[in-house]
Amino acid sequence: MAFNPPQLLQALAVAPAARAYSVAFSGGLDSYVLLHAMSALRGALNGAELRAVHIHHGLHADADDWVRLCQQRCAALSVPLRVLRVDADALPGQSPEAAAREARYRALASLMSAGDVLLTAHHRDDQAETLLLQLLRGCGPRGLAAMPVVAPFAAGTHIRPLLDVPRNDLLEYAQAGGLQWVEDSSNADVRFDRNFVRAEILPRLRSRWPAVADTLSRSARHCAEAAELLESLAVQDLRTLGGTAPACLPVGALCAWPPPRRRNVLRHWLQVLRLPLPSSAQLERIMLDVLTAQADANPCVHWPGAEVRRYRGHVYAMPPLPPVAKCAVIHWDVREPLCGSELMGCLRMRSVRGRGVTADLCAAGRVTVRFRQGGEACRPSGRHETHTLKKLLQEHGVPPWQRERLPLIYLDDQLAAVADLWVCEPFAAEGDAPGYCIEWQPDWTGGGNER
Repeated sequence: MAFNPPQLLQALAVAPAARAYSVAFSGGLDSYVLLHAMSALRGALNGAELRAVHIHHGLHADADDWVRLCQQRCAALSVPLRVLRVDADALPGQSPEAAAREARYRALASLMSAGDVLLTAHHRDDQAETLLLQLLRGCGPRGLAAMPVVAPFAAGTHIRPLLDVPRNDLLEYAQAGGLQWVEDSSNADVRFDRNFVRAEILPRLRSRWPAVADTLSRSARHCAEAAELLESLAVQDLRTLGGTAPACLPVGALCAWPPPRRRNVLRHWLQVLRLPLPSSAQLERIMLDVLTAQADANPCVHWPGAEVRRYRGHVYAMPPLPPVAKCAVIHWDVREPLCGSELMGCLRMRSVRGRGVTADLCAAGRVTVRFRQGGEACRPSGRHETHTLKKLLQEHGVPPWQRERLPLIYLDDQLAAVADLWVCEPFAAEGDAPGYCIEWQPDWTGGGNER
């Protein structure tokens, strides 16, 4: 028998200050072996707590029976068990496997605190299956790196300590120890992609190449190293590009690099902004429709959860912007901050002297917040001429998608200020007169104005 509990200690050494180990325990062979082996190591865990977590997906008729079996197994090992029920129904267009996995990890993440380690029982055969599936999905080096042994997870760390152990070794350990585990009949349903690869593809490959799982795991490690190098390059490139704001990059500098390097830094940039990554086709649209657009064009490429735009030689990334609340008229008690989804941020007025909007007019007049309808004009304080708001915003370099969402402050139905950009005459406080300085904190991720 090749597997024994002390082998786990090397994998666990990456989290030397672990406060607690939580074993994701389905009751199946793999997770039962992991829990059993961890319980045998309890004296070597430096006082860290050992516990088990069972996710009740509610998708199988025997799910309640599995909970009871898990409770019995944990009681026999003197390991506390927590059962979490989740909604694993798939969304339109989502696979049942993906829905169950996402629901499971959301639930597990909710239990994590600093110093906590989540242990899952993925093994070498799982790694081989994952690599094959990622190949069939057309993934690049990051996807082909498959599953890492250790990774940050929620507030703690996720470790897969069995990733170099063949499943047959786990089976021998379980049989030698007389372990009885749950058999999920859905694992034999080849309508699911992973089950098809496990039941139909890997056995055929193994009959020709007996060491296929080892070989594929080695390929995954090579891809992980390549992905790390690409990540390091992207970090350096993003630092080199700079930009006027985190969500804004200069197109000229970006296009000076060859396309593969450009794609690499764009993916990293979107990850840094915590935006969903585009598909390969969507990334190509960014490369062709946004980066190479005419200087006066304002293209937009969008996908679920994100969009990329271009303005004045810069590319911007942001969550999808909500519809413009053009006809909204929002009454504002200037003594309190004004926040809300219509505003896409918060407005505040801070008491000052000799600048800002005159406090007397704010106190006497009716203050409202509105949005552009077209045709607005303003004579900014200190200027001698009145200009259309359109011209002022163009001169200031405010991106078009932000112009129509800027809050306009009105006093008695007259435009008094444009967000925190300008106070319009005759509403500006002068001399030592009390005034209100307008503070505008937008919550879009478009990088703000180029100012």
